[in-house]
Amino acid sequence: MIDDTSLKLPPLYESLTWLTPLSEERAAHLVAFLSNPAPAEVLDMGCGWGELLLRVLVSAPQARGGGVDRASAFIDRATQQASIRGLLGRATFDSMPGAEGQHRPADAVICIGASQIWGPPVEDAQPLDYAAALRALRTLVLPGGRLVYGEAIWSATPHPAATAPLAGRDDEYLTTEALREQIRAAGFEVVDEDQASIQEWDVFEAGYRDRFTRWLEAHDADHPAADQVRRQYEEQRAAYEEGYRGVLGMAYFCLKG
Repeated sequence: MIDDTSLKLPPLYESLTWLTPLSEERAAHLVAFLSNPAPAEVLDMGCGWGELLLRVLVSAPQARGGGVDRASAFIDRATQQASIRGLLGRATFDSMPGAEGQHRPADAVICIGASQIWGPPVEDAQPLDYAAALRALRTLVLPGGRLVYGEAIWSATPHPAATAPLAGRDDEYLTTEALREQIRAAGFEVVDEDQASIQEWDVFEAGYRDRFTRWLEAHDADHPAADQVRRQYEEQRAAYEEGYRGVLGMAYFCLKG
């Protein structure tokens, strides 16, 4: 993804429902898995703005939930949404490094696109440490509990155009088959698994780029930063459409502890 820290772009949650390639149909399936049988406690590691956790709490009205994320803006949004939906008494969101939440085991756990919590810093551009994440998650899932684990994978053989906009490494991610082996080695039972479709990815990437479009619509064409925003939009579009589209995947696993 393009670094936009120097610009005050519209927040991602104004353009995206999920901070991952995820359709409403797939989200409903994940919610059903986590909420039947009804959990007592739900934990979301790397919760973003908390949409999936909040939907689980709606589906399981006796459950309590906690979300953890490093981004304070996401936590603020999640707390606001919990209040709007009448869930603030059952949902808490904390802005902290994810590893600090390891003392909070639950019978339903979510971890989507957040394995880096337990691996090397993202800025080091090292391979994703799935094994470390799965070992940590195993301690967070109570015996007999459930885990929705979603993580980036290579869905096709990586090539230079695909890896260049990412970390530039062929070994940054695993294949689904290799990840499944690590999941089982960590002591989880695979109930079902699937990959995000190209359509889900297209919707996600369009939403990700929409913040650039929204910024440009809100500012004059000759604004000092306008050329930079247009350039970032085009770089992100090219990175996806001419690079990792169909190569970078997202695998979703429904697991039992």
